[in-house]
Amino acid sequence: MARDLQEQIKKLIIDRRLPSGALLPTEPELMDMLGASRNSVREALKGLQAMGIVEIRHGFGTYVGPMSMAPMIEGLAFRTVAGHYRGEDSLLQLLQLREAVETGLVSRVAGRVPPDDLAALDALVDRMETEAAAGTGLAETDRAFHATLYRGLGNLLLSELLEAFWDAFHRVRTDLAELPQDPSVTCRQHREILDAVRSGDATRAENAIREHFGNIRTRLTATESKETGRGADRGTNQRV
Repeated sequence: MARDLQEQIKKLIIDRRLPSGALLPTEPELMDMLGASRNSVREALKGLQAMGIVEIRHGFGTYVGPMSMAPMIEGLAFRTVAGHYRGEDSLLQLLQLREAVETGLVSRVAGRVPPDDLAALDALVDRMETEAAAGTGLAETDRAFHATLYRGLGNLLLSELLEAFWDAFHRVRTDLAELPQDPSVTCRQHREILDAVRSGDATRAENAIREHFGNIRTRLTATESKETGRGADRGTNQRV
């Protein structure tokens, strides 16, 4: 019943072309429109709120939600952490998913990145090199680099999806284990990606992306192997 009501409310939003932040009909109005009880309508709205489709503001009404990737990020992060503690290579799987997406995308942008974005990418790699020399973290600059690289495609959904992958991966990575890295290697790989894209060589750009993710994958695999070994040692010690 709740699922059916959710579909009807979603159809109402679509049919009325309501943007994020638009006020939805009141509960009594939805009850009349949908022929449902108050409890059923409330249950349906709560489910839609969990998906970010509606936002319930107590005392003010129900509004069309931001429809962000936040629920997806939470789901990805939770699934990956839960899988990790079940002994699965879930963090590696998430990395492989992001690699598959970016490998396909980079060939599309090779030779097509707008001049302003190329200048921004140059500045980001320069900043990355400065941060590496100073011994500070590269994560946010790395994130900005990948976002800027595909910005010229003008695909908002794609940008949000990549952000979702990034948020989930780095949130989980921070929770589980910090991956050791050589900042100079990270900088060199991003410079190579940029040079390949600037040259318009799609094959070279794909190879540069694969090398970049291959390096992360190698470090991640080594880290997870160490954690597995420590877990086995703890188990042995407990048995003794």
